[in-house]
Amino acid sequence: MTDKNGSVQMGFFKRYLTVWVMFCIGAGILLGKVAPGIAKKLDGMAIYVNDAPIVSIPIALCLFFMMYPIMVKIDFHEVVKAGKALRPVGLTLFVNWCIKPFTMYVIASFFLGKVFLEFIGPDAVDLVKIPLGLNMSVGEIYGAGQVVLVDGVKMLEVPLWRSYLAGCILLGIAPCTAMVLVWGYLSKGNDGHTLVMVAINSLAMLVLFGFLGGFLLGVGKLPVPWQALLLSISIYVALPLVAGYTSRKWIIAIKGEQWFRESFLKFLTPITITALLLTLVLLFSFKGETIVQNPLTILWIAIPLVIQTVLIFALGYVLSKVMGLTYENAAPTAMIGASNHFEVAIATAAMLYGLSSGAALATVVGVLIEVPLMLMLVRFCLRTQSWFSH
Repeated sequence: MTDKNGSVQMGFFKRYLTVWVMFCIGAGILLGKVAPGIAKKLDGMAIYVNDAPIVSIPIALCLFFMMYPIMVKIDFHEVVKAGKALRPVGLTLFVNWCIKPFTMYVIASFFLGKVFLEFIGPDAVDLVKIPLGLNMSVGEIYGAGQVVLVDGVKMLEVPLWRSYLAGCILLGIAPCTAMVLVWGYLSKGNDGHTLVMVAINSLAMLVLFGFLGGFLLGVGKLPVPWQALLLSISIYVALPLVAGYTSRKWIIAIKGEQWFRESFLKFLTPITITALLLTLVLLFSFKGETIVQNPLTILWIAIPLVIQTVLIFALGYVLSKVMGLTYENAAPTAMIGASNHFEVAIATAAMLYGLSSGAALATVVGVLIEVPLMLMLVRFCLRTQSWFSH
């Protein structure tokens, strides 16, 4: 059975994708517990910048095979038309950069700093790296923290809930530029619009990520990992985009558009979902031990992240309806706002605060809830297509 684009419907497998996602998350955590050596070896296979692991090679390979089947489907004539649609583009930028970072700060501050503070521990502290470029003395106060000496190394001791808050903020200022293409694809949205917004958000991050991060973190100027951002965008977006565009032109020129749609796309359809599931196994094999050791902490962090995701999705979806957008544009507009670029958030948290910090843990929780929650929102979109004019 095929859709209007010649792609095969995944039937039973696709219908129960949430079940497979949860199974793969469990398999990843189990792999990390049972065979930590394998997980550690795979995690060590990375591209390094200034002795810091920036891009995991196994995950980058999985993401390529997850993104390529989507990129190769895109007709760039549709992309050009989508770029001229000012309303969906303007709405996406407004939600992503004028609303989302600030709602994340307010929601996470309220729940972590007030509602769940007794559970987290009012006096619980976290040890994080001292901000780059600063030379401070032991005992010196910096923001909400104090410089302490740990095993001969100066660290900044901060309230634990504030460390979790920092991770949430990093998620809120990193709009998704990779996985959102999967959500747009699964919700039968406008691939051209999604791709245009991925490109625009990638460029906007180079300017706004550091500015909004420094402002919202409130602990001084946030050092922006420019190399990490550029490398991430190049690997997760540019590489599969170039490969998809080039191979599409070549295949259509050699075999014709009918063969491309009816045979080639039919072969590629299961690859995106398979690569997504394998990515989850890898991610959670790397971070599974941290999750197992902090089950209740995961819950305290997850609740504000879930509320934030649903709120931003609802805002984008409702505003799309009010502005008279078609469903094909409304679905990816809401999805782009709701999802996060967790790869960049995790890398930045580890770089700024340390891999064992509460901030890094919060970004990992972002991965934990992202896929099941976004799949639920995809299903919601598919069931509400009739709300929009076509």
